[in-house]
Formats: sequence, structure tokens, C-alpha cells
Amino acid sequence: MTDQNSPDTVPTVSLAAGTGNVTIPQLGFGVWQVPDDEVGGAIDTALKTGYRSIDTARIYGNEDGVGRALAATSVPRDEIFLTTKVWNDDQGYDETIAAFEKSAQRLQLGDRPLDLYLIHWPVPARGKYVDTFRALLKLRDEGRIRAVGVCNFNADHLTALHDELGEWPAINQIELHPLLQQQELRTFHAEHGIATEAWSPLGQGGEVLQDPKLVEIADRLGKSVAQVILRWHIQLGNVVIPKSVTPSRIAENFDIFGFELSEQDLATIAGLDQGKRLGPDPASFDG
Repeated sequence: MTDQNSPDTVPTVSLAAGTGNVTIPQLGFGVWQVPDDEVGGAIDTALKTGYRSIDTARIYGNEDGVGRALAATSVPRDEIFLTTKVWNDDQGYDETIAAFEKSAQRLQLGDRPLDLYLIHWPVPARGKYVDTFRALLKLRDEGRIRAVGVCNFNADHLTALHDELGEWPAINQIELHPLLQQQELRTFHAEHGIATEAWSPLGQGGEVLQDPKLVEIADRLGKSVAQVILRWHIQLGNVVIPKSVTPSRIAENFDIFGFELSEQDLATIAGLDQGKRLGPDPASFDG
């Protein structure tokens, strides 16, 4: 019998626009807002818990710490799926190539390809995201990256990439939680073979965790509201990357494979959608 809290229990999602058969664990570990000198301990705890996917970004300021943690772990490096992102002020073809090289050094990739490289925001006012994605495709085709994708792209941004370059991104990492369910964009993803990945999957721990309907589901199942929300993401097919530095929460967030939400539970959660963003609007953000 397989331990429901082992890495083997985590489903994987295929990334269509990759080199060969690229799959990403459906549950990963995010390190947004974790300081560089603390990220190693959090990653060590996560890997010991069973996580095998780590999501960072240049702008998080902790790529060095992530690189040190992955170099020090006893978990075989080829078992760990690593994602990072190019920030807005590094967009453009040549700039992106240079930014990748710096991230690769900080992450201690050596000759190993990065599993997934993402454009962090489209920043459409700057008009550089198509050339940035062109650079990602070049790095992928050279074997430096296994799969390429984006974050926070709306359907029109995704369509512009395809119209100009003939490819859809493998994945789009977007703000997604019960108060912002993005059904229309998720449907667009499904139609074009783009995987959906959720950031702030728990609504940044805000009001959604006190929602009476979610509390009722959690109490009935003997789970926390956070576990119910993460299970909802899994059953929808989303890739999800909860972040915590608390060992008990890291373990709790991983313990979501021993139960299922009913169709009624899923319908109840679908009814919580308010279209409520906690982060910036991708159509206008120019940070």
C-alpha cells in the first residue's frame, strides 16, 4: 500500500510545449516572500515531507538560497522539478537570455536544464513579451530549458504569442482561488493545451479561510479549510503551489490525497466565485 503522504501519491500534469515528455507534479512548493537566508530550511522541510516541485522567481530574491538547498539535499536532483521566472525589467530577447544565465548560476544548474522558465507578467504597455517568449523558445530548443510558459497572461496575451510565434505556452500561472476562479481563462487553457497553475491558491490566507460553507465542508470531512481548497484545485486539474515556512502547515498542505470532495462540494465551492483579485490586474500592471 502506498503512503498517501509520499511523493509517489502526487499526480502529474503533462506540459505540451516542452522537450520530450515533460510532466510537473500537480502539488508543488512555492517560496514567494521567503527570505534568502530562510528558504533553505523551508525547502528541506518540504522535500522531507514529500514535495518534489519548487517554484521560485528572480524577483523573490531567493534563487541563491534555493540553489544552495537543492545542492545540499539528499533527494536526487533529477527527482526535483524546478521553476523560476524572468522579471519585468529583464524582458526583451537579449535581456531575457542574460537574465536566464544569471538565474542558472544562482540556482547552481551547471549543465542541467531548468525544468520550467516563465515570463512573470505580460506588462503589455512595454510591448516586449513576444520577444521575451521568443528567447524562452530559443533556450528550450537549445536544451537549456525543458518547458516554457508564462504567468498572469490573459487570453489576448496568449493569443498574441501564438499568432506571432506559432506556439502556446506550456502553462499559465495565474491568481486562482475560490474567490477568483477564472473559469473563462481556464476553459481557454483547456482548449489550447495550456496547463493551469494557481498562485495564491489559498487566497493568501485571508477571508476565504473563514468562509462558513468551506468551514462546513472541512468539519464534515475532518480536514482544514486549507486542505479542502487545495483538494478542490487538485480535482479541477490545476497545478498548485502553496507556500508556508511553518513545518506543520507544510505537512498539512501536502496531506490532501486521502480524501475527495463530492460533486456537491465542488458545486458549493464554485458558487463562492466573486471575481475578486488580491493581486494586480494583468491587463494594466506595469510593475
